[in-house]
Amino acid sequence: MINSRQLTPVQLSAFTAFTISLLVGLANYFFIRSWWIALLSFAVLFLISYLLIRYFTERFIYRHIKLIYKFISQTKATKREEFYTKSLLPEKSLQEVSAEVEAWAEQKREEIELLKQNEQYRKEFLQNLSHELKTPIFAVQGYVDTLLSGAMQKEEIAKKFLLNTSRNIDRLVNLVDDLDEISKLESGQQQLYKQNFIIQELVQDVYESLSLKAAEKNIKCSIKKNSDLPITVYADKEKIRMVLINLVSNAIKYGKQNGTIVFSVYKTHGNLVLAEISDDGYGIAEEHLTRIFERFYRTDIARSRKEGGSGLGLSICKHIIEAHGQTMHVRSRIDVGSTFGFTLEGRKDNAA
Repeated sequence: MINSRQLTPVQLSAFTAFTISLLVGLANYFFIRSWWIALLSFAVLFLISYLLIRYFTERFIYRHIKLIYKFISQTKATKREEFYTKSLLPEKSLQEVSAEVEAWAEQKREEIELLKQNEQYRKEFLQNLSHELKTPIFAVQGYVDTLLSGAMQKEEIAKKFLLNTSRNIDRLVNLVDDLDEISKLESGQQQLYKQNFIIQELVQDVYESLSLKAAEKNIKCSIKKNSDLPITVYADKEKIRMVLINLVSNAIKYGKQNGTIVFSVYKTHGNLVLAEISDDGYGIAEEHLTRIFERFYRTDIARSRKEGGSGLGLSICKHIIEAHGQTMHVRSRIDVGSTFGFTLEGRKDNAA
């Protein structure tokens, strides 16, 4: 049995013309009893009806289909599109055309969903940015107003207020610097100066620079036993230093008293190297893991702001790693700890 949904307009026209011509031919034979008249009427009618049906079918169907394609493209048809609608489109079955339109509709639906998500993300970002800016600005404004109202006459209070003002201004400067860093990374303006270096040596430098902070909570920083053999990576050393400082700082900041921070590094498939910073701190709830690298996203807003920071550290880390063409990930469990990892390109022998 013929499936009319699979037919092209040409085939549909031929089938319809054949059916009409056959019925008329059989009718002529029944009444006239002449085979040659029946065959002649069948042939003439088939030719005429086929041409007429095909002409009007194509005009009717493809006039509407072309309108749909123009609506889809939303632009003036190019020569390639005109060739497609005139030459290739009529050869397609209506089912194929329908499938193309459905695929386009699905693509647009996905784009709309993505736009909705981005819009929600934009709103949250602006709200968070507003809050991050207002907090130090209002604090500075309060201290300055108090000083101007007479507190300057009391040296001890004036010094305390000026120190607090300075800390809030530093917070604003750090926030602006971090935003500028992310903007440059996103736009590709931030150049990478790649070189070969031993990553364990860089980790030891980072540990030493943060040793006083770690000592305040008696946190021990170490390199995993099986990761102490030197492994060379090819990357921007200072950018990776920034990543490691952010990760180790967070591990100290949200780590438990008398805790541990462990760095591990492995050679994986190809020429890739996997580096990970693990801690035994408070951990991160599963529902936060998919958003942890978003700008200003905080798992515990009150505690995070109390601990300080711009809320952009992990976002900057992710952008730096992605600028290297690599990926970053996180694993975490509440009261067990967190592991942040990233991949880097291994040693490059012909590096400049």
